[in-house]
Amino acid sequence: MTAALSAFWFVILIFAIIIELSTTQFVSIWFGAAALITLIISFFGTPFWLQIIVFVIMTALLLIFTRPIVRKLGGTAERTNADMNIGMNAVITESVDNTRSLGRATLGGVSWKAVSEDGSKIEAGETVVVKDVQGAKLIVSKCGPENR
Repeated sequence: MTAALSAFWFVILIFAIIIELSTTQFVSIWFGAAALITLIISFFGTPFWLQIIVFVIMTALLLIFTRPIVRKLGGTAERTNADMNIGMNAVITESVDNTRSLGRATLGGVSWKAVSEDGSKIEAGETVVVKDVQGAKLIVSKCGPENR
């Protein structure tokens, strides 16, 4: 029975490693580390119920104590080319109406879906400032006289 339980934890460990290697973020590293610890104690003939408890507790402790460190080491999100549009001026080509999901703006010769930041309607031809980019959608607000 000890060999079967050890094999079980080894499979969990390998599965966690495969998941971790297939992602760009830390997803299963804590499960893998807990599986490794549980695999080690399984060699000593520890009952399965105790192995499960150790696995759950170790996973929780590893998450609690190492996740903040990993998040710090991960750095900030990478800026994309679209993020460089934030703060730029765009021209509304189709009136923006958030409630009807209408609105398009042209920025740098490219037509984008546009949404008003504060929910206000913006008429075609108006100049707006880009406040955020979410996917292929510009979050815009009306320009004050100083931004035109």
